[in-house]
Amino acid sequence: MQHVQLEAARVVNSVIRGRNLTQVLTESLRQHSKFSAQQRGALQDLCYGTLRHYGKLVFMLSKLMQRPSRDMILQHLLLIALYQIEFSKAGQHVIVDQAVRAAKFLNTASVGLVNGVLRNYLRQREALKEAANQDEESHYSYPRWWIDRLKAQYGENAYAILDAGNLHPPMTLRVNTRHTTAIEYQSLLAAHDIISTLVEPDALILAQPVIVDCLPKFKEGWVSVQDAGAQYAAYLLDVRDGMRVLDACAAPGGKTAHLLEMANIELVAIDKDDQRLARVHENLHRLGLKAHVLCGDAATPNKWWDGMLFQRILADVPCSASGVVRRHPDIKWLRRNSDIESFAEQQIQILQALWPLLAVGGKLLYATCSIFARENQQVIETFLVQHPEALRENIDMLHAGQLLPNEQHDGFFYALLHKKY
Repeated sequence: MQHVQLEAARVVNSVIRGRNLTQVLTESLRQHSKFSAQQRGALQDLCYGTLRHYGKLVFMLSKLMQRPSRDMILQHLLLIALYQIEFSKAGQHVIVDQAVRAAKFLNTASVGLVNGVLRNYLRQREALKEAANQDEESHYSYPRWWIDRLKAQYGENAYAILDAGNLHPPMTLRVNTRHTTAIEYQSLLAAHDIISTLVEPDALILAQPVIVDCLPKFKEGWVSVQDAGAQYAAYLLDVRDGMRVLDACAAPGGKTAHLLEMANIELVAIDKDDQRLARVHENLHRLGLKAHVLCGDAATPNKWWDGMLFQRILADVPCSASGVVRRHPDIKWLRRNSDIESFAEQQIQILQALWPLLAVGGKLLYATCSIFARENQQVIETFLVQHPEALRENIDMLHAGQLLPNEQHDGFFYALLHKKY
């Protein structure tokens, strides 16, 4: 286990230095192909869990050390061990022993430091936890700017949003209605001893996650894994048979496939990341669906558009991803306050570029997985002032278009724009 702890420390250190968690973890698992399934699962849990509670762990470690270690891998090994003590079921002294062994493997001179810090934590644990809970950055494990931005926007509701972002995300399914209904598939799951709950808009949340190969008819394309909040997009766009539809910024293809499942449409899916488009092709192949998949930038349609108008456009634009931090806890530590303005500028640019591609009478759905108004409501308000021919349609199920994260879904924003003339 000490090797898993040490590798987790290396992964977390890479993330804090600016790298994407999914990418670093994928590379790590590839390099450690001999890890057992249990070790691979443990590595993922240690990385995700430590980053999810990073603010609190750093606060407590700072009270245990007069100055941070210059060895950042060692520093993160201590954070990994603190996470295990606080949030895992393993015995405390076993965790300390494993961390000491990992430190010895890393640097024999650090053994005494690791042993002393962790045993000192066990002695002061309750007092340290109480102190950590008195500090907002530590208690919620978010950067100060993030907390302040949410408080300014949502008031007292900000704290529930922060808490929701630290939950373990559920495993949620989207049922392919070309094969069956959500209710019928729920019965099929039950027949395989898999318990699920039906939630809006028509999604199934599993009581316990399972590997996808355990899902009945998964290989046959009956079901996909997709957050319930993300499933709103295809419903709101209201596609119908015969329509020509554009899915901009399509990778990895979940919304692309959902649109195709709902109606017989001509769909063009674009994304500027050619490597991520491979996921789109994989999803379409498994589900038995077809689309025109192109590598292109939504902000520069003149480089890929064939001149034929679309009746529907899904503009799922790049954003801070602040609504999906429970699935991607590294986002909290990779984003900067200044990034929000940069995203907003990019979003309005894409919206302006795609609008001419929409036929009169058509609809464009602007979507983000953000909970920050600067990327959402304010972008739409700016666009509507500049385009009197655009009418924002009311979405009854969402307050001002914002879907806030909770136990059932991640956070998303949707604005449905109708082109009047």
